[in-house]
Amino acid sequence: MDELPIGRRVAYWRGRRKMSQQVFADRLGKSKSWVDKVERGVRRLDKFSVVYDIADVLQVDVQLLLGKEVERKPETQNCIDQVEVEEIRAALERYDQMSAFFQAVPQSPPLAEMHKAVSHAWLTYQHAKYGVLARALPKLLRDAQAADSAHANSEQAPKAAHLLGQVYQIASSALRKVGEHELSWLAADRSIAVSQRAGDQLLAGLASYRVGSALLALGRVRPSLEVNVNIANRLAPGPSRPEAEQLSVYGMLLLNGAMSASRIGDSATVRDLLSGAEQASLELGGDFNHYWTSFGPTNVQLHRCATAVELGDGRTAVETHERMDRAGFNALLPERRAHHYLDIARGYTQIGDVEKAGEMLLEGDRLAPSEIRCRPLAHEVLSDVLRRTRGTPPAPIAELAEQMGVGV
Repeated sequence: MDELPIGRRVAYWRGRRKMSQQVFADRLGKSKSWVDKVERGVRRLDKFSVVYDIADVLQVDVQLLLGKEVERKPETQNCIDQVEVEEIRAALERYDQMSAFFQAVPQSPPLAEMHKAVSHAWLTYQHAKYGVLARALPKLLRDAQAADSAHANSEQAPKAAHLLGQVYQIASSALRKVGEHELSWLAADRSIAVSQRAGDQLLAGLASYRVGSALLALGRVRPSLEVNVNIANRLAPGPSRPEAEQLSVYGMLLLNGAMSASRIGDSATVRDLLSGAEQASLELGGDFNHYWTSFGPTNVQLHRCATAVELGDGRTAVETHERMDRAGFNALLPERRAHHYLDIARGYTQIGDVEKAGEMLLEGDRLAPSEIRCRPLAHEVLSDVLRRTRGTPPAPIAELAEQMGVGV
């Protein structure tokens, strides 16, 4: 995209942000006609101040608009920037499987090596090291695609497909965190097809979970609820004692379904799905990370808080948080805990306690900075806290806001 005129780059990023020309013009304080002329190259952008204003509205680095290499600042190293998103997009746009249909893939990494790399990527995600993960994902995607193609006709085909399915799910989860919901949906959808080739129902179930999460992020709430509940019903434990992995995937689908139901205010369905997930967690007998789910009684409690927040019941969310088993909570991986602090910060804003909301954001930032500093939702909550704080905000909150680039 570097060779495009600046007007075309403005149009590209405006489209990515899903802004109409009129909305974009309103935010810039310009006319729709002015925007149209800029994008068509009829009007030149010869003032740097205007270019910076455009970059600010589009939430991109000004260097991207100018077609230059982005200088990555140290404080953004743990987030996923636009350059890394485009590199991940490019990796997702590869269709090596079709190429392999016509000719053999020249080489691919050993599957044992791929297995280690995929496990490391999962742990990187669950420790909320999103910048580190983003820089590894393009190569990991290419390697996993190559391995899947190379072993397509061998006895190792299911194992290679399994690894690629996992990589697509990791990419989907990371992209959703930073607001790239369409790409997140694409990666999750890819994982469904690959997981079926892997012959693993549980991996396919988790791929459905990722699709449901992406759909929910896109505002497609009812399809999200349906995919989670439908696949959960297919994986529901039978009369014999189920395996721990099955309980974990089944339980996570129910929890995700509860999140969807809460978004449309269906409190009865939320209760039913949370109850089913709680029963599965009790049968599981503790908190585990089977299939990278972090499922167990504690994660069910986290979702009780999160669904209460989505239902607008901040009081219930805060009370549930205060009763939570601290040992179980502290044993969870950083991404889960920091995500929960963000949910509880939202709960405190709903009951008007912006001081405690700020404290929750700071707790999350101390635990996993990327989960707070890289997520658009956290920026919205912090902006709300600043706006509703009387007088000067506490120094730690002011410092966090400055580091995140959030103003009142």
